[in-house]
Amino acid sequence: RCCRRGGECVSCLGVAERDSGQDGGAGRGGAAGAEGSAWRGAAKHCALRVAAARRVGAAGPLVVVAKESRIGKSPVRVPKGVTYTLDGQHLKVKGSKGELERVFPDAMRIEEMEVDGQKALRFYKVDESKKARELHGLCRTLANNMFVGVSEGFTKKLEMVGVGFRAAMEGKNTLSVSVGFSEPRKLEVPEGLSCEVQGNTNIFINGIDKEKLGTWAAVVRDVRPPEPYKGKGIRYEGERVILKEGKRK
Repeated sequence: RCCRRGGECVSCLGVAERDSGQDGGAGRGGAAGAEGSAWRGAAKHCALRVAAARRVGAAGPLVVVAKESRIGKSPVRVPKGVTYTLDGQHLKVKGSKGELERVFPDAMRIEEMEVDGQKALRFYKVDESKKARELHGLCRTLANNMFVGVSEGFTKKLEMVGVGFRAAMEGKNTLSVSVGFSEPRKLEVPEGLSCEVQGNTNIFINGIDKEKLGTWAAVVRDVRPPEPYKGKGIRYEGERVILKEGKRK
């Protein structure tokens, strides 16, 4: 059903052609004529699509076939100095920063290849199911993050905005945050991540696992999210905080 009348497009074409004779009639204005012309053009377009589908033997309604994910079909290049082990759906990556491993779902098939003389991995869908299409680009991105993480690492910066707001490290594994509560909030740095405070208000979180890093950065931000009137709180670097207008006197 590809038209507003809900019927066959060929029938709609007949209705549009019948109505087209009345577009310029005395009882109808220019706006009505334009609407009839647009309706007639859309109906003709739909009729041509149905006729083409019937010529090739298609039965039933037209089906839109989704193209392959642009991200998913892009090969994952292996950086220099990084080694990996691929065993079925299990991928293990080792580099100068550390080591990561992940088991990918059965909806994906991973193949080794070379691109411009450089080793690479290519992800393929095992079928055209909805689940496989959803996972295609995601799995490719997760694998690419593994290679980037063990070779370069990731960094997330948080900024503290507010009078008296400050942060400090207590040892190597505890982050102390003072954000206007009666006592400082203390957060344990997860294993595999490192945290650094610069200038009392800038928090840098480093790690090789982008997923774990982003999750813990969100935990730190949730201690005191930016409030909507003055923007005080903990925010990501470059985060846009939309401020509300306060009450007028």
